[in-house]
Amino acid sequence: MRKLYGTGVALVTPFTETLEVDYKALKKLLQHTAKGADYYVVMGTTGESVTCSDDEKLKVLNFVKANNPKNLPIVYGIGGNDTRSVVDEIIATDLKGVDALLSVSPYYNKPSQEGIYRHYTAVADASPIPVLLYNVPGRTAANVTAETTLKLAEHKNIVGIKDASGNMEQFLKIAKYMPKDFVLISGDDMWTLGVYAVGGKGVISVLANAFPQSFRKIKDYAFSGNYAKAAVEQARLLEINGPMYEEGNPVGIKYVLSKMGIMNPGVRLPLVPGSGELKAKIDRILAVLNKK
Repeated sequence: MRKLYGTGVALVTPFTETLEVDYKALKKLLQHTAKGADYYVVMGTTGESVTCSDDEKLKVLNFVKANNPKNLPIVYGIGGNDTRSVVDEIIATDLKGVDALLSVSPYYNKPSQEGIYRHYTAVADASPIPVLLYNVPGRTAANVTAETTLKLAEHKNIVGIKDASGNMEQFLKIAKYMPKDFVLISGDDMWTLGVYAVGGKGVISVLANAFPQSFRKIKDYAFSGNYAKAAVEQARLLEINGPMYEEGNPVGIKYVLSKMGIMNPGVRLPLVPGSGELKAKIDRILAVLNKK
């Protein structure tokens, strides 16, 4: 799955002032991110998939397919904590033109590792396209262990994992024992270089919505073995990363994109737009970042 090497942009979903999907802004975002993206991730958490209707999600997917400036690969998010519902949605969705599914580990009901294994096996069996696991214990309250990941990697239709555990020992174990064609992907922007260094192949990034060229440089330096320069490029984004999540994702990144003239910063409830304090903090960081 070399098409999933490098930077996958976890696309935000732009909204108008009345919080309808803003397709004009989405087209601008696609054009902007194409400067550094290797593929697009549509309707992940950053895309506010949990507060978009099924109809909206499909319309956004079809819009990205039709307005893909460089014809980049597309990954689409279908996941949940009811295995039967996830399987039904996969079967009912027209996935023509989609290169892989990104499916989050079941959240809230905190299944055992055996439950996670059986859930993903059912998802992979049902999917007509390759599946990427998504481990994000900060949201799901249940880690997908390295052992479970490696067991799932034996499934012919499971091709990789987006791991946002922040656990370097786990990354190392997956990288050491995973099949040759399995793709380890960072689920956290600040772990991008670390995941590259242990044998991972990229990142699915929030910050790349605004700074796609920075992630292109990190990738190019890492793949050429120049980790010192890659570290300098990643360090440029250190201060801006934290505020992106202080009041919920994608609150921070949408505000940054609004400052760039790409979209309105609006988010749907229960998320709310950034506070005055958060906006002031981001403004100060951007002023410094734009001078570098």
